[in-house]
Amino acid sequence: MQKKKIILGISGGIAAYKTPELVRRLKSRGAEVQVVVTRSAIEFVTETTLQAVSGLPVRSNLWDTNAEAAMGHIELARWADLVLIAPATAEIMARLAAGSAPDLLTTLCLATEAPIAIAPAMNHVMWSNVAVQKNRDRLESRGMQILGPAHGDQACGENGLGRMLEPDDIVAAILVPKAVPEIAAKPLSGKTVMITAGPTREAIDSVRYISNRSSGKMGYALAAAARDAGAKVMLVSGPVAVPLPENVVRFDTESAADMYSVVHQHLESVDIFIGAAAVADFHVVDVAAGKIKKTAKELSLDLERTKDVLASVARLPDRPFTVGFAAETDNLREYALGKLERKNLHMIVANLVGKNLGFETDRNAVEVFWRGGEASFPIAAKDKLAEDLVALIGTQYLESISADTQIELPTIAIRD
Repeated sequence: MQKKKIILGISGGIAAYKTPELVRRLKSRGAEVQVVVTRSAIEFVTETTLQAVSGLPVRSNLWDTNAEAAMGHIELARWADLVLIAPATAEIMARLAAGSAPDLLTTLCLATEAPIAIAPAMNHVMWSNVAVQKNRDRLESRGMQILGPAHGDQACGENGLGRMLEPDDIVAAILVPKAVPEIAAKPLSGKTVMITAGPTREAIDSVRYISNRSSGKMGYALAAAARDAGAKVMLVSGPVAVPLPENVVRFDTESAADMYSVVHQHLESVDIFIGAAAVADFHVVDVAAGKIKKTAKELSLDLERTKDVLASVARLPDRPFTVGFAAETDNLREYALGKLERKNLHMIVANLVGKNLGFETDRNAVEVFWRGGEASFPIAAKDKLAEDLVALIGTQYLESISADTQIELPTIAIRD
């Protein structure tokens, strides 16, 4: 980095307080650093401090007569070997993505031929917003280097993906691009995912019940995969013997009625609902208070339909993105597509079940259907399959938001 000329652009985020240390780190490596601030940045860090650590007057005003006479913005843009923006707010990212230049910093970015790197910093919900992610993708496709953000505590008191990288990490990323830590944005950061898993048990008497062969392994693997994708995960589980993934909140249930109640109690903040549980279709009308004695040669049970957990979620006016599962013994595609339409789901994951298929195994193969598309996943370990399914679900979820949301170019003011 010896003699490298760097423009450090600072925009108006709380992480600006770290920039004097960033300037020091860059200069200690032999770089020359010219600081350019937006009007909002000086609400967080003073020009006096930045000038003291950089050794150069801080530039802030596109209309500064004296500065333009000495080193105009075009000359400054030509002078730079690198333009680094840290912190890069959502507003600055939107301006860069739109090609807008209402201030000195964004004007330099349009006028320079030097590479541009940005270190995003914002609230984790803002970072996961589909508009911000589209801007990120647009900037990256134009060759800008995206440094971070990192995951951790934020100034607002929340925790998530959105912290600016530490100065040492930013310097390392500039020196050796591949040295930046693996902290790329996770697709479900800031989202809440609810997953149902396992079987339900419908009591016959105090010791017997009707159930099915579901082990819960697929639902628990999905919970771990959604957690790894950055989501807050709520797992509504029937009776299983599967270890709970770390950092996943579990609600234990027994019957279909229990699961229905718990799901609707906690559904308000859910962005994605994945109904992977094998919920009983029928329950016993009159459950015996004690154990039924083996006195008669025959026993008849009156059954009635249980409440449909999956369909009830899909019918909500403000429903989450709803994914169902279909376990079939034959005619997989036909039954799955029928269930997709009948229950008004966004997606359905279908698999054949039977001897050594689906239930009570560590491997599975599935077909996934949604309106306008389908995908096939060959047999694989359920944890690997879960990663692929969560990636697909996340993609379709974001596309559904894009279809429902009109994203306009940002209204640009001189103050950021």
